[in-house]
Amino acid sequence: MTDTVLRTVVRRETHSPRTVAMLVVVLLTLLVLAYAVVEIVLALLGRQPLLVSPGAALNAVVEAPTALQPVAFIVGGIVLALVGLIVLILALKPGRLSRHEMAWGDRAVVVDNGVVASALAQHLSNESGIARDDIVVGVAHRTVDVTVRPPVGIPVDEAQLRRIVDEEISTYKLSPAVRTQLRVQRPDTKES
Repeated sequence: MTDTVLRTVVRRETHSPRTVAMLVVVLLTLLVLAYAVVEIVLALLGRQPLLVSPGAALNAVVEAPTALQPVAFIVGGIVLALVGLIVLILALKPGRLSRHEMAWGDRAVVVDNGVVASALAQHLSNESGIARDDIVVGVAHRTVDVTVRPPVGIPVDEAQLRRIVDEEISTYKLSPAVRTQLRVQRPDTKES
């Protein structure tokens, strides 16, 4: 595989498509159009409108500049601008899947964050002697959060645990890089 093909595959595996956001916008647009069609058909059949007849809606739009205060237009424009900005951000900002790229020799491997968390917790358990059940690891896009809950009476060297975690994470060569946070939580202390 060429480098560009490999980069494309890795990007597709680590970023989510914007299909859901696009689908929501399309469905909302279709609902508005369907409502307009229903109102037009009801008006053509001479029936009562669901909310407002097309003629009355058109008259309200034509008379709006003289009937409404300028403040209403400003507020309406701000609301429409915010909705447009949200849709634009959803369209342009890449979504992230819970995966990281991991360097493996001269190749790249896409690895799930849960796999990284499990491997790190097991390694920390093996190196520190703390039971695997007393270690909780969470991996996010830019951070690795490690919580160690040693049993009462077991001494723990927090600096050594941090060194073990940092060294192991550095061997994974994750992209994007992550920073680690370590907490030692005793059963008799509450987290604030």
